[in-house]
Amino acid sequence: MTAPQPWKSESMRGYFGKALVALGKANPDLVVVGADTTESIKTVDFGKAFPERLFQVGIAEPNMMSVAAGLAAAGKIAFAATYSVFGSAHTYNVIRQNVAYTKLNVKIFCSHAGLSVGRDGATHQINEDIGLMRGLPGMTVLVPADGPETGRCAEAAVSTKGPVYCRFSRADVPTITDPGDRFEVGKATLMRDGVDITLVGCGLMVSRCLQAADALAKEKVSARVINLSTVKPLDVATLDRAARETGGIVTAEEHTVIHGIGGAVASAVVEHHPVPMAFVGVQDVFGESGEAEELFVKYGLTAAKVADAARGVMKRRGR
Repeated sequence: MTAPQPWKSESMRGYFGKALVALGKANPDLVVVGADTTESIKTVDFGKAFPERLFQVGIAEPNMMSVAAGLAAAGKIAFAATYSVFGSAHTYNVIRQNVAYTKLNVKIFCSHAGLSVGRDGATHQINEDIGLMRGLPGMTVLVPADGPETGRCAEAAVSTKGPVYCRFSRADVPTITDPGDRFEVGKATLMRDGVDITLVGCGLMVSRCLQAADALAKEKVSARVINLSTVKPLDVATLDRAARETGGIVTAEEHTVIHGIGGAVASAVVEHHPVPMAFVGVQDVFGESGEAEELFVKYGLTAAKVADAARGVMKRRGR
């Protein structure tokens, strides 16, 4: 359910930290492993509540993943939390060998994903992590749309068997879901119904899809908006229905278009009911230092670009 506008912007990290504390109270087997970013990513609150269950390894992310794997092998539910560039690319082979291959109960929750890292620049702007993690056999991949959904992803990860990767943003993002909304791994959420075009977003781009739908509505275009907060396993049934009922799809993500949700959705659609598609996201380039909103404009991650892509798809199918 879409929260009423105007939306307020809130910290995804804040909701993650609060969710961890609540989950820790409910489950004594839940532990957290951090790598010198516990204050920034808000896992420090878990450590204050349960000092014996927070393991701080310093600037040693591959070691963080190995420690988390060892704790999971000993029967714990281990959250490994840091920045996305370090929690995916820097540690990829360790995740592959020690977590995914062994099917361990490690939950990798990473902040500072995508361009919204802002001034930290290209070295910290990981726009490839969804594809990296989606390619690992047995890895569940989550991309929450806002703060409340980030908390719900943490809750769902605890009850999900095996490895989970969840990425979220450094910047505060519009709160577009309600705290009581249901979240289920493997199920996309219909944020708004429509019959002329489908806009499929993940992360902070879901709010921009809703804004694009508002703009299109002024042109008498009815846009369906889907929040694809579970990238793997993919909700093929919802995507197939959208393709059949609206005849065109635009995907939008704070991630490279090379192997992000656009590719995932296209693979599902082309197998079941091919329709014209367009992909809004980071092209085959690295980012640069700058304020988050400035970077979104430069790299085309705006509601206006989503609306333009929708118009293009509808034109291609003769509307």
